[in-house]
Amino acid sequence: MREREREERVRQLADRMVRGQIRSRGVRDERVLAALRSVPRHRFVPEAALEDAYADGPLPIGRGQTISQPYMVALMTELLRLRGGESVLEIGTGSGYQTAVLAELGAQVFTIERLGDLQDRARAVLESLGYLDVRYRVGDGTLGWPEEAPFDRILVTAGAREVPGSLFRQLEAGGMLLIPVGPSGYQDLLEVRRDGDREIRTSHCRCAFVRLIGQEGWPD
Repeated sequence: MREREREERVRQLADRMVRGQIRSRGVRDERVLAALRSVPRHRFVPEAALEDAYADGPLPIGRGQTISQPYMVALMTELLRLRGGESVLEIGTGSGYQTAVLAELGAQVFTIERLGDLQDRARAVLESLGYLDVRYRVGDGTLGWPEEAPFDRILVTAGAREVPGSLFRQLEAGGMLLIPVGPSGYQDLLEVRRDGDREIRTSHCRCAFVRLIGQEGWPD
């Protein structure tokens, strides 16, 4: 496939993904939809065929990790209610795709990944696409990034047994933590708002993420 034809095919696939998988399921934030059209998802799953990269489902990225379903990326991003300029701590860099979507929306992204080789690969792709302001750390995401706290938003892209106290304490007053919580295999997507030292929880939907490994998560 020639380069111009490939670019046109990518545009078609991204548009079909947004219309058929995301807008049709209720995601309405136009900024989020535009970001999903703009970020080239296929660049973050190099082992997948072009068509598969925009399909309706998660894909393996190695080391037992996955790139999340496009709809789940869109839903979680919309729930963050970003308007630009927010500090966002992402737990689980993974492929870097969610990182790119957050950066595309103007967030200052701090991202933690426990698997250094995955983060190195994600960082190379992100920088090649021009996302140069992202801050990276390799380590235990359940403990957060206290030196850079507090954060306006914290997004966890792995399933936790319970809300890690370290992450909640690193929220700005009025800030939001979005995290899947529940048994290994399925979780509830929780929005946790900070009101002083009090958690205000809202459950949004069932979901299924890989386990959140760490001191305040699942054992390795």
